[in-house]
Amino acid sequence: MPTSRLEAFSDGVFAIAITLLVLDIRVPKDPPDGLARALVDQWPNYAAYVVSFLIIGIIWVNHHATFQNVRRVDRPLLFVNLALLLVVAAIPFPTALLAEYLLSSDGAHVAAAVYSAVMLAMSICFVALWAYLARRPELLDGSVGASVARERLRRSSLGIVVYPFTIALAFVSAPLTLAVHFGIALFYVFERVSLEADGSPNQPG
Repeated sequence: MPTSRLEAFSDGVFAIAITLLVLDIRVPKDPPDGLARALVDQWPNYAAYVVSFLIIGIIWVNHHATFQNVRRVDRPLLFVNLALLLVVAAIPFPTALLAEYLLSSDGAHVAAAVYSAVMLAMSICFVALWAYLARRPELLDGSVGASVARERLRRSSLGIVVYPFTIALAFVSAPLTLAVHFGIALFYVFERVSLEADGSPNQPG
């Protein structure tokens, strides 16, 4: 079948997930120390929102770039894509969890570890996506062969190496873990700009 229905459904999931992130930023109700102080005190919510918004945005860009190179989809590929969307739809939960417990003495490390684990799951899903396409190059358009798919699989495997490190880092410092996720997101932004400037094929994050 063509990719149009898969892409349309996926775009809907991305749009809902990225919109849900903002719901964790609440309007302060009768703050005892004034509105300005209450807004400043919500900085963990802002930080978690920005990082997760950037991450979902990058996933969407990479997903779009991936399926630009896919000519048609089969049933197994639909389920691999559903697994990726399962993770994307879950991102608002660990975002809210980390925002709530980021500065807590009880729970910050677990919240950061859960956030990192979700990102690891996302990376595994991208690897599974390209692993399947590398085995079924007939699903790709003529400009992308099995060798290119294997190269993209190799590059997308970077997250499987990096995200376990962030899980371990979560038990050292939750704020630092969030900062590292922000850095990883920026890396993928600038990597994509560099790849496109060089004329290289797009790579998934």
